[in-house]
Amino acid sequence: MAYKIILAGFGGQGILFAGKLLAYAAMLDGLQLSWLPSYGPEMRGGTANCHVIISREPIGSPIITNPDALIVMNGPSLDKFEDQLQPGGTVILDSTLVGRPVKRGDVDTVCVAATEIAESLGRKGLANMVMLGAFLKKTGLFPVESFNVAIKKMLGENKQELAEANITAVSAGFNAV
Repeated sequence: MAYKIILAGFGGQGILFAGKLLAYAAMLDGLQLSWLPSYGPEMRGGTANCHVIISREPIGSPIITNPDALIVMNGPSLDKFEDQLQPGGTVILDSTLVGRPVKRGDVDTVCVAATEIAESLGRKGLANMVMLGAFLKKTGLFPVESFNVAIKKMLGENKQELAEANITAVSAGFNAV
Protein backbone atom coordinates (compact mmCIF):
# COMPACT_ATOMS: atom_id res chain seq x y z
CA MET A 1 0.00 0.00 0.00
CA ALA A 2 1.30 3.45 -0.90
CA TYR A 3 1.40 6.33 1.57
CA LYS A 4 0.92 9.69 -0.18
CA ILE A 5 2.07 12.95 1.40
CA ILE A 6 1.88 16.55 0.20
CA LEU A 7 4.20 19.02 1.93
CA ALA A 8 3.42 22.69 1.25
CA GLY A 9 4.34 26.20 2.30
CA PHE A 10 6.26 29.26 1.17
CA GLY A 11 9.56 29.05 -0.65
CA GLY A 12 12.42 29.28 1.83
CA GLN A 13 10.70 27.20 4.51
CA GLY A 14 12.55 24.03 3.52
CA ILE A 15 9.51 22.26 2.08
CA LEU A 16 11.42 20.60 -0.76
CA PHE A 17 14.26 19.57 1.56
CA ALA A 18 11.77 18.05 4.02
CA GLY A 19 10.13 16.07 1.23
CA LYS A 20 13.49 14.93 -0.07
CA LEU A 21 14.44 13.80 3.43
CA LEU A 22 11.26 11.71 3.71
CA ALA A 23 12.07 10.14 0.34
CA TYR A 24 15.67 9.49 1.38
CA ALA A 25 14.53 7.79 4.60
CA ALA A 26 12.24 5.56 2.52
CA MET A 27 15.12 4.68 0.22
CA LEU A 28 17.32 3.72 3.19
CA ASP A 29 14.50 1.46 4.42
CA GLY A 30 14.41 -0.28 1.02
CA LEU A 31 11.03 1.15 0.03
CA GLN A 32 9.87 2.48 -3.31
CA LEU A 33 9.57 6.25 -3.46
CA SER A 34 8.62 9.20 -5.57
CA TRP A 35 9.51 12.84 -4.89
CA LEU A 36 7.96 15.50 -7.12
CA PRO A 37 8.82 19.13 -6.29
CA SER A 38 6.84 22.17 -7.40
CA TYR A 39 7.60 25.80 -6.70
CA GLY A 40 6.70 29.24 -7.97
CA PRO A 41 9.19 31.22 -10.07
CA GLU A 42 9.87 33.66 -7.26
CA MET A 43 11.22 30.86 -4.95
CA ARG A 44 11.65 32.55 -1.53
CA GLY A 45 8.27 33.88 -0.52
CA GLY A 46 6.52 32.14 -3.41
CA THR A 47 4.68 28.86 -3.15
CA ALA A 48 6.46 25.55 -2.74
CA ASN A 49 5.12 22.04 -2.41
CA CYS A 50 6.18 18.53 -3.11
CA HIS A 51 4.48 15.21 -3.51
CA VAL A 52 6.10 12.23 -1.78
CA ILE A 53 4.85 8.69 -2.25
CA ILE A 54 6.30 5.85 -0.20
CA SER A 55 5.35 2.29 -1.06
CA ARG A 56 6.41 -1.34 -0.88
CA GLU A 57 5.24 -1.75 -4.49
CA PRO A 58 6.34 0.13 -7.64
CA ILE A 59 4.77 3.58 -7.98
CA GLY A 60 2.90 4.23 -11.21
CA SER A 61 2.71 8.03 -11.08
CA PRO A 62 4.32 10.74 -8.93
CA ILE A 63 1.15 12.85 -9.02
CA ILE A 64 -1.00 12.85 -5.87
CA THR A 65 -4.67 13.78 -6.15
CA ASN A 66 -5.91 12.51 -2.76
CA PRO A 67 -3.10 12.46 -0.21
CA ASP A 68 -3.11 10.45 2.99
CA ALA A 69 -1.34 13.30 4.78
CA LEU A 70 -0.74 17.02 4.43
CA ILE A 71 2.13 18.86 6.07
CA VAL A 72 1.25 22.54 5.71
CA MET A 73 3.32 25.49 6.84
CA ASN A 74 1.14 28.41 5.74
CA GLY A 75 -2.50 29.37 5.26
CA PRO A 76 -2.55 29.43 1.46
CA SER A 77 -1.28 25.84 1.40
CA LEU A 78 -4.07 24.70 3.71
CA ASP A 79 -6.57 26.54 1.50
CA LYS A 80 -5.20 24.85 -1.61
CA PHE A 81 -4.85 21.26 -0.42
CA GLU A 82 -7.34 20.70 2.42
CA ASP A 83 -10.19 19.56 0.18
CA GLN A 84 -7.93 17.05 -1.59
CA LEU A 85 -7.08 15.10 1.58
CA GLN A 86 -8.64 11.65 1.82
CA PRO A 87 -11.32 11.22 4.49
CA GLY A 88 -9.56 9.91 7.59
CA GLY A 89 -6.31 11.53 6.45
CA THR A 90 -3.96 13.55 8.61
CA VAL A 91 -3.14 17.26 8.52
CA ILE A 92 -0.02 18.46 10.32
CA LEU A 93 -0.09 22.24 10.39
CA ASP A 94 2.20 24.95 11.70
CA SER A 95 -0.13 26.78 14.06
CA THR A 96 2.37 29.64 14.30
CA LEU A 97 1.74 30.59 10.66
CA VAL A 98 -1.60 29.04 9.69
CA GLY A 99 -4.28 31.49 10.79
CA ARG A 100 -7.31 29.22 10.71
CA PRO A 101 -8.36 25.76 11.87
CA VAL A 102 -8.95 22.88 9.49
CA LYS A 103 -12.55 23.09 8.28
CA ARG A 104 -13.11 19.39 7.68
CA GLY A 105 -14.37 17.16 10.45
CA ASP A 106 -13.47 13.89 8.73
CA VAL A 107 -9.69 14.29 9.03
CA ASP A 108 -7.25 14.11 11.92
CA THR A 109 -5.52 17.43 12.66
CA VAL A 110 -2.28 17.97 14.54
CA CYS A 111 -1.43 21.59 15.31
CA VAL A 112 2.22 22.25 16.09
CA ALA A 113 3.70 25.69 16.74
CA ALA A 114 6.64 24.64 14.58
CA THR A 115 8.03 28.08 13.77
CA GLU A 116 7.76 29.12 17.41
CA ILE A 117 9.48 25.90 18.54
CA ALA A 118 12.25 26.34 15.97
CA GLU A 119 12.80 29.93 17.12
CA SER A 120 13.11 28.70 20.71
CA LEU A 121 15.85 26.35 19.48
CA GLY A 122 17.63 29.35 17.98
CA ARG A 123 17.02 28.37 14.36
CA LYS A 124 13.76 29.54 12.80
CA GLY A 125 14.73 27.74 9.59
CA LEU A 126 14.28 24.36 11.28
CA ALA A 127 10.50 24.64 11.50
CA ASN A 128 10.32 22.13 8.64
CA MET A 129 12.17 19.57 10.79
CA VAL A 130 9.84 20.26 13.73
CA MET A 131 6.94 19.51 11.39
CA LEU A 132 8.58 16.24 10.28
CA GLY A 133 9.02 15.21 13.91
CA ALA A 134 5.31 15.78 14.54
CA PHE A 135 4.50 13.85 11.36
CA LEU A 136 6.66 10.91 12.43
CA LYS A 137 5.01 10.80 15.86
CA LYS A 138 1.50 10.93 14.43
CA THR A 139 1.98 8.46 11.56
CA GLY A 140 4.73 6.13 12.79
CA LEU A 141 5.91 5.98 9.16
CA PHE A 142 9.54 5.70 10.28
CA PRO A 143 11.12 5.23 13.68
CA VAL A 144 12.80 8.48 14.77
CA GLU A 145 16.13 6.68 15.12
CA SER A 146 16.19 5.52 11.49
CA PHE A 147 15.03 8.97 10.38
CA ASN A 148 17.97 10.49 12.27
CA VAL A 149 20.29 8.18 10.33
CA ALA A 150 18.75 9.52 7.12
CA ILE A 151 19.43 13.11 8.27
CA LYS A 152 23.10 12.33 9.00
CA LYS A 153 23.61 10.50 5.69
CA MET A 154 21.81 13.11 3.62
CA LEU A 155 23.76 16.03 5.09
CA GLY A 156 27.11 14.24 4.90
CA GLU A 157 30.14 14.21 7.15
CA ASN A 158 31.13 17.84 6.68
CA LYS A 159 27.71 19.12 7.87
CA GLN A 160 27.29 17.09 11.05
CA GLU A 161 26.67 20.18 13.23
CA LEU A 162 23.69 20.92 10.97
CA ALA A 163 22.63 17.29 11.22
CA GLU A 164 22.59 17.53 15.02
CA ALA A 165 20.51 20.73 14.90
CA ASN A 166 18.05 19.03 12.53
CA ILE A 167 17.84 15.97 14.79
CA THR A 168 17.15 18.22 17.78
CA ALA A 169 14.34 19.95 15.84
CA VAL A 170 12.82 16.62 14.76
CA SER A 171 12.88 15.49 18.39
CA ALA A 172 11.20 18.73 19.50
CA GLY A 173 8.41 18.21 16.95
CA PHE A 174 8.03 14.56 17.96
CA ASN A 175 7.69 15.57 21.61
CA ALA A 176 5.23 18.39 20.81
CA VAL A 177 2.54 15.88 19.75
